[in-house]
Amino acid sequence: MTQPTTARTAAPTTAAGTRRTDPYSSTLSIARTAAPATEDPGGVLALFEEWARRSPEAPAVIDGAHTWTYRQIDDAAEESARALRDRVRPGDLVGVCLDRSAALVVTAVALARLGAVYLPMGPRPGERRTEAVTEDLDVACLIGDPEVLPPRHRAAEHLPLALPGEGANATATVVAAFAAPAATARRAPSGAFYAVLTSGSTGRPKAVAVGEPALAALLDWHRATSGLAPGDRQSLLIGVAFDPHLLELWAGLTSGAALVPAPDEVRWDPMVLADWWRESAVSVCVAATPMVEPLLERPWPQDLTLRHLFVGGDRMRRRPGADVTAAVHNAYGPAEATVVSTVYTMHGSDSAAGTGSAPPIGRPLPGVTVVVADADGRPVERGAEGELLIGGGGLALGYLDPELTARRFRAMPEGLDLPGVERLYRTGDRVRMPDDGELEFVGRLDDQVKISGVRIEPAEVEAAFEKDPAVLGAVVAAPRTADGRTRLVAYVRAAAGAVLTAEALLPAVRAWLPEQAVPSDVRIVDSFPLDANGKVDRAELARRAAGGHEPRPGDAPEDGGLPADATPGERLVLSAVRELLDRPGTSLTDSFTGSGGTSLLAARLLTVIEKESGVRLRAPELLRQPDLRAVALLVDTRLAARQPAGA
Repeated sequence: MTQPTTARTAAPTTAAGTRRTDPYSSTLSIARTAAPATEDPGGVLALFEEWARRSPEAPAVIDGAHTWTYRQIDDAAEESARALRDRVRPGDLVGVCLDRSAALVVTAVALARLGAVYLPMGPRPGERRTEAVTEDLDVACLIGDPEVLPPRHRAAEHLPLALPGEGANATATVVAAFAAPAATARRAPSGAFYAVLTSGSTGRPKAVAVGEPALAALLDWHRATSGLAPGDRQSLLIGVAFDPHLLELWAGLTSGAALVPAPDEVRWDPMVLADWWRESAVSVCVAATPMVEPLLERPWPQDLTLRHLFVGGDRMRRRPGADVTAAVHNAYGPAEATVVSTVYTMHGSDSAAGTGSAPPIGRPLPGVTVVVADADGRPVERGAEGELLIGGGGLALGYLDPELTARRFRAMPEGLDLPGVERLYRTGDRVRMPDDGELEFVGRLDDQVKISGVRIEPAEVEAAFEKDPAVLGAVVAAPRTADGRTRLVAYVRAAAGAVLTAEALLPAVRAWLPEQAVPSDVRIVDSFPLDANGKVDRAELARRAAGGHEPRPGDAPEDGGLPADATPGERLVLSAVRELLDRPGTSLTDSFTGSGGTSLLAARLLTVIEKESGVRLRAPELLRQPDLRAVALLVDTRLAARQPAGA
């Protein structure tokens, strides 16, 4: 990083008399890292094709017992590109509804070869959410299992694609489904390489488009930092609709390394994740912070080949201990700035290793400029809090909505001159830059929250509830739990004559939202509190949500509701679920998912069960049980199996 060293002097003025800010002042919260000088960095697709020529028989994807070489991925991508070429043009958006697999990798390469814009939506994006996306965006086609596509695309013309059908997350049948776009649907901007969906305050997701040079620069940094090279194995672990997925996928393909798709259960169980690292010989991994932190709280496995672990998407609350053998990179970055903007690297040998202090989010990546600014966009003094602005070559092209782009991507303030920076993205994140230059994350400036790494607009969650005609209104609060994690609580008012329950509302809400945005608690209320201006008092609702659970009809008594002869498993499971969901009235006859549990909360529940009982359940076992009594029976059965005969 290039650090300013000059003493602060009086800022010069422009010809018009405006005082110009000196960006090199050592007392201002501005930092930049110069991009490395390269003659020809090359395109993302070109780097993959170079490896396919140089080492065609090297493994490109390893999925359990199945391996695909660079030649096989290249040939399959060419076949898919030929099949789509008459229907998909350069610049067309293509929604991809596939999970982590060789089929997904082939599809990504094929779309890049066509010059199409890759829009990853995940294997189960939610029918209503997919409908909204394809109504707002000019999507040429959706690629996926026809069973997961929305009705309009299930009934549309289908073009079968000969994609690899093996692997833990593979699907037997994949089609490209073509349906006419709406007349007002938006196209991707010129030069887009991929687009990702982020939460929208209108209740409909918004799309961010990123160009190939921005992704190529990120990949250059990733390869240089990790040393990723032929013979290495790069994880393919992140949820496909989450933008770090692009970093993983193309990092492997542009380095000659092998991609290793993770089975779905690996994403929800930290101990299974560690086993998968070992069994799959993963050497470089990208993971969400909530998945990694439980592993940092216990002895680190010493027989891993893992060298580098990149974590992000949520605030990191502790540093790796002295026994951690991998370099841990705490990465920060919005989708609007191409996945990662700043990073702070930690090793087990650091003097601060193992301390409970939250690490900073670090310094900017090569080619990135960061500014901590006041409300007018002017840099604040070192140590002062302000909004984080990001500029440089890592910025996205913008949203597919030009008006939204104009609001969030701002021109340089008059009088502020930063070399190589023409515009700045307003992150909405509050940060500070101490004298050492390591950025510290403080919080959000607006209502947007992060749940397990996914940015969520409460308004989008509210809109999902309000699509039900029986719902008169919904307000979502985002209190923090005692351990500092954010959860969502929905307050819902019923329309006249309607009878609502959380169990009846949640299935429809899940069709509109990513899983991380589904509230863990739904409270049916007669009215919302109002402030002095007659508006909904959101601060009061947040206080109520933080204060704990409010009883719902059908809840068990809060004094326990357990019979005297309750088994150890029943007591453990029920107390853990009540605490995680903040629902003291939860009973053994409730289902985990019906009570607001998600697979993300399931990962934490599995950790608690193992810590308290020594019984290790897998995420699929937990999520497919009809109620909590069935989960408790699994725990009791395994506890009994460990007891010696006659005990």
